[in-house]
Amino acid sequence: MQDKEQYWKISLIAIILIMGVAIFLEIKPFLSGLLGAVTIYILVRRQMSYLADRRKMRRSIAATLIMLEAILCFLVPLGLVVWLLVGKVQGINLDPQAIITPIQHTADLIHQRTGYDLLGTDALSFLLSLIPKIGQVVMNSISSFTVNIVVLVLILYFMLIGGQRMERYISDILPFNQNNTENVVREINMIVRSNAIGIPLLALIQGAIAMVGYWIFNVPDVLLAGFLTCIATLVPMIGTVLVWLPIAIYLAITGHWFDAVGLTLFGALVIAQLDNLIRFILQKKMADTHPLITIFGVVIGLSLFGFMGIIFGPLLLSLFLLFVDMFKREYLDTSK
Repeated sequence: MQDKEQYWKISLIAIILIMGVAIFLEIKPFLSGLLGAVTIYILVRRQMSYLADRRKMRRSIAATLIMLEAILCFLVPLGLVVWLLVGKVQGINLDPQAIITPIQHTADLIHQRTGYDLLGTDALSFLLSLIPKIGQVVMNSISSFTVNIVVLVLILYFMLIGGQRMERYISDILPFNQNNTENVVREINMIVRSNAIGIPLLALIQGAIAMVGYWIFNVPDVLLAGFLTCIATLVPMIGTVLVWLPIAIYLAITGHWFDAVGLTLFGALVIAQLDNLIRFILQKKMADTHPLITIFGVVIGLSLFGFMGIIFGPLLLSLFLLFVDMFKREYLDTSK
């Protein structure tokens, strides 16, 4: 009988694993929406507990109120960013020459001053053919983003309705004792909250400060440059240098030496140092995570989870290290 029960157990585990992999492969396009719902749930679960448990409000009403808050605070700003991006992409597709002209002008200046032809006829034709493809990729990404927003809203609503019952169920199936379970939950809450709040806050602050510098030193299209700077803060190690340094080089090539030198100094002394300062403050205030975990976590997370990898990549790496330490304490240290 014991052998048969062991067979049933192993067979059930195998069935669960096979079906889990199949389901994961099918829902992978909607993974950003699922992870986004988990992120927002972790941020608002205390509010839900307060409204439903302490204020005795009906869970459906409390969930609806928190959903409205999440839409106003998280989804509306994201929607505005996407709307601005759509406008830029449509403008480029309607008039590709508008983006080619500055590149060609820069290449001509380099050719005049160095004799090196950076952009030949073939390269120019290639760029012109590439622009519609880039626009198509961006539009497809925006369509996927819209679908994932719908998935996020649906999943978040039912997570709020489930609440503590869902959390107890997950806690019961975790293969840890009570102390280790508390450590895992604390690590998840700490890293998700710190990254979900800290990364957008860092991006907004750096983008705003950079826009001041772009405006002072006469950078063309300050709003677009500021938006690109916000996005560049997500790139590990290099960050905003990807934006302000090429702009400074372009200003120098076009003969605006004062603006080029000024923007370079502003970028190196203000934008870059502000990045280090804000990251240090956020890490101390929200989660004392090692910088290497954040850097390599983002690199791993972006390839696995897409945009949401900036939050769940460091979490995945931190949990891996936590599980290794847990194994060491539970099974290696006690054997001595």
